[in-house]
Parts: sequence; structure tokens; C-alpha cells
Amino acid sequence: TGAVGLYNMGQTCCLNSLLQVFLMNIHFTRILRRITVPPNASLKRRNVPYQMLLLLEKMQSGKQKAVFPTDLARCLSVYRMDLFMQHDAAQLFLTLWNLVKRQIKDQDLVTKLSDLYTICVQEHLACQICSSETKRNSNMLTLPLPVLDSNSHKLKTLEDSLQCFFHPEELTGHNMCFCEYCEKKTPFLQSMKLVHLPQTLTIHLKRFCFERSADVHKLSHCLPFPQELDFNAVLTEQQSQAHDSEKAAWQYELFAVVAHSGSAHSGHYCAYIRSLTERKWYCFNDSTVCQVSWDDVKCTYGHSDLYWGQTAYLLIYMKKHPQ
Repeated sequence: TGAVGLYNMGQTCCLNSLLQVFLMNIHFTRILRRITVPPNASLKRRNVPYQMLLLLEKMQSGKQKAVFPTDLARCLSVYRMDLFMQHDAAQLFLTLWNLVKRQIKDQDLVTKLSDLYTICVQEHLACQICSSETKRNSNMLTLPLPVLDSNSHKLKTLEDSLQCFFHPEELTGHNMCFCEYCEKKTPFLQSMKLVHLPQTLTIHLKRFCFERSADVHKLSHCLPFPQELDFNAVLTEQQSQAHDSEKAAWQYELFAVVAHSGSAHSGHYCAYIRSLTERKWYCFNDSTVCQVSWDDVKCTYGHSDLYWGQTAYLLIYMKKHPQ
């Protein structure tokens, strides 16, 4: 029946934006539709994936322009999630995702959910004295990309941010690590290598940073991001630790942008989402939903002089050719 909005119940714009990104992702809703229904009313009220499923059905069955996510909000409040306050979209995304994963009982669906969103990287630490090296794989749900380089200069594109994230860093002086072979603190070279990328890739642009005064500051400068992103064209051979078959699927299309307007202390969230069935872009601004163009989405690149201008904060890319 077309795109449906979510009413703001008092500072719930962050939650509304993230819910739209989840529920417009047909790969996520395929998992949601297969969950086991909780056996009684009390458990149903406390089950986040079940309440998300009810909300999805409510949005799809009616002819309203928007619906109230009241029951889901009540469910989230059980888990001490205060919805009537300012939230950080990156943190709320992790909270929601982990609640959904924890409350799905079918382990096959849990695996599918993890596969859909989980990024795998390999951390390298190499002693600069004896050349001993340690490697460790770790998983993450978002790729946290800097918008400033190591000298606090503004990065100019998303590709620059990716290069900066995977660029080796020298650990010297106070940052030296203890080497078991040298039996003392030595300079190390720290690097990150990409091992695996999921079907749905969530990129977190680190636009909120601490100043020397310990106050949080928002970095709103322009950082363009592409509609299509090929990691093989961005990263070098040394920045990946993956088989050719894995790297062959590292081509992505932009699916959604969660944008923030305002300062680090107060503001508003909305979501730009490209329908996977219609291939059209929509802006989900609480209860208001309208079709937009790519030029409208590009307005979220950022602009230092626009205090209330929309600035992309989360970028969600979808694999073009999943394995």
C-alpha cells in the first residue's frame, strides 16, 4: 500500500528512522516473518522481534499515512530504553539489533541475522624491533569510519575515510606495547585488514567527537559518498585478508542514509531509503513520507555553515551480487 510513516511520540525520531531502515530491508523482514511466536500474552509484550513484526504488519495492512509504534515502545521500555530523550543512532542501532538477536529462539534464524549484518576484520600487531606478529579476527556490526585524518584534517570523501580506517598506525612513545619476545615495551605497527563483508553493510560516520574541554562536538563538513561502492577499487591488496571469491562480492549499492540535523546536544533524525522493490528513494521523517531524488539524498553530504542542515550519520549499503 506504499510507504507508511511512524508518529513521533516525543523524541522518538531516532527510533523511527532506524525502524524504517530495518523494516524496509526485505532480507531482514524475511527473517522476522519466520520467528517463533511467544506462547503467552506476557511474553509477547516483552519480545522485541515479535513487536517489530506486529508493527510491520500494522504498517502493511492499513491505509493510514502513519501508525503509532506504541506497543514496541512499551516493549523497549521494559529493557530500560528511555525513548523520551536524545539518542545516538549508532548506539541505538546496536541496542536494537542485539535485543532482536537475543530474543530469537531459532538458532538458524540467529545465524542468518548475524550473516546479514556482521563484518569481520583481522587486527595485526607487529613489533618493530624483532618483527614478531600477532593476528586476531574480530566481528563488528558497524564500520566506524573517521571523518578526520590522524592530523585532524578533514577527509574529503567516503573512500578517503575507508583508506584512513585501514591505514597502518605506528604505536610509539606512550602508545608502545609490551613485546613478549623483546621482554620490554617496543614500537609496534598496528593495522586492520578486511576479511568479510555482509549482505547489509552499516557504516558509522564518526561525526561526534570530544574536544579538549571534554565537550562533544559535531563535525558537519561535507563528505560525499557514492551510490555504488566497490571495496576492491578502494582498498589495496595489503588491506584485505580475504579469498578472491569473497572479494568478488564486494560491490555495493547505497540502500539507506540515517541523517542528523542540529548539534551534538539536540537535533532531529530522519531516514532516506531506496525501496528494494521499486528502486525509488523515499524520505521517512516520522509521520511524513515522500518520494525524493538522488539530489535530495546528496544534501546529506554535510555543510559546515548549515547548523540545521541534514548530515549523513549512518550509511547502509546493500550487496549488488550476493554470493
